[in-house]
Amino acid sequence: MNYKEALRYLDSFVDYEKIGYKSRRLFNLKRMRHLAQVFGNPQDNYPSIHIAGTKGKGSTAFFISGILKEANLKVGLYTSPHLTDPRERIRVNNEMISEDDFAYHAAEIKKMPINGKLAFRPTYFEIFTILTFNYFKAQKIDFGVIEVGLGGRLDATNIIKPVVSVMTPVSYDHTNILGNSLEKIAGEKAGIIKKGCIVVSASQEENALKAIQKKCKSAGAKLTLVGKDIVFQEKQCNPEKETFNIRGMQGKYENCTIHLLGRHQILNATTAVGVAECLIKKGVKISKENIKNGLEKTQNPGRCEIISRKPYIILDGAQNRASAKALADTVKRNFEFEHLILVLGISKGKDVKGIAEELAPLADNAILTKANTERAEDPHLIKKFITGKNVTLADSVKEALEKAKNEASGKDLILVTGSFFVTGEIKEAIFAQEKILA
Repeated sequence: MNYKEALRYLDSFVDYEKIGYKSRRLFNLKRMRHLAQVFGNPQDNYPSIHIAGTKGKGSTAFFISGILKEANLKVGLYTSPHLTDPRERIRVNNEMISEDDFAYHAAEIKKMPINGKLAFRPTYFEIFTILTFNYFKAQKIDFGVIEVGLGGRLDATNIIKPVVSVMTPVSYDHTNILGNSLEKIAGEKAGIIKKGCIVVSASQEENALKAIQKKCKSAGAKLTLVGKDIVFQEKQCNPEKETFNIRGMQGKYENCTIHLLGRHQILNATTAVGVAECLIKKGVKISKENIKNGLEKTQNPGRCEIISRKPYIILDGAQNRASAKALADTVKRNFEFEHLILVLGISKGKDVKGIAEELAPLADNAILTKANTERAEDPHLIKKFITGKNVTLADSVKEALEKAKNEASGKDLILVTGSFFVTGEIKEAIFAQEKILA
């Protein structure tokens, strides 16, 4: 099996990321446990850090991975979704899995009589997850940093037994699956907290924190809370970096620098430092220099990513109200510009009203579009929630960006956002153009 054949094989499994999650019944952890048993429970071969939440899971995972890598540990990182290449999801020491390794592990899965042993056909995410766990085992990693796909309690990744469970900020998303209150949503996400593990949580809204504290108490898990046990102080910000101080449980970290922009990224970085400090308490050798260098070297594409400067073109996958608000705050806080052109495409089932209400006030003009996926929301529906602006529609993400470029001067800012499908298509278009020019 070559890489293209491996991709076709994985695509033969139903992918709810593309078609949408319509029912809670789609989630059944027994399926994943059975699948892992077929392959000898590879996830039990290395200690793991498990990350759930609504906002900042991926960035927090990258920060943690970066710190551990700087401490000379071999780190497996599993995140989702990807922007342009499925291999982005699976990394060891920040290097994507090779096409050959991806194809090999896909072929090993295909060899196994999965359907006969399990009496069900796994989903795309379940197959991807077992492929990742198998690859990490083969690579003999020191730590796995595992981001939850959706929710927590019933997510396919929740067969691991983490050393540290991490809760990033919880807000409203996937309410049809997780519940219609913050307490219910947080309760589902806190399902990654296991008996006796360490828990590190970002600062949370009151009802979400109550649910997390309740789960920690029932599991006998010690909670470390950002904003209480570990705090940060902002110093400087600009379009290139954030500078801040952290007062942790094990000392102070002065003049920390990150290149992911926004207060929310400082919070994510501080949460990652909390994880590192908890690992230090358990005997893992991580120095202050490892922590600061790991933070500074961390990159995470598609999160307030600058792809052009005259005009500014910024990509961000904000796909709920809370993420859209964080993005709007970051743009106002970190950038100077004359006019802002908003290129917006949102997935079905998302809080279109909430996203639009947070982002539209920033914009002088808005170009509404849709990604090339079944999950893309009709731009005409999005338009209903944007009033008092010059609004145009584009049939494709690429067309929307071209329209925005034609409107913009060198002192303007083009903000492309609404979903990772949208930002992914922009990245693919840019990559294709660069390939042609090369």
